[in-house]
Amino acid sequence: MLRAERGTSRRELAEALGVHYQTIGYLERGEYSPSLSLALQIAEYFDVPVEVVFSLRPFPRLGSEG
Repeated sequence: MLRAERGTSRRELAEALGVHYQTIGYLERGEYSPSLSLALQIAEYFDVPVEVVFSLRPFPRLGSEG
């Protein structure tokens, strides 16, 4: 969601983080859990706390009542 909001492509984010662009897709689909280092890099890239990007509990779907 952060990547889409900021208009960043998977390839751009991957290059900034030093990972393969497919890794970003795996992360977004929940098919891959990042290392702590990568999680912190992603949070730093978007200038948000790591909890905004990663959580142990699923995020509510957009538009759902909370």
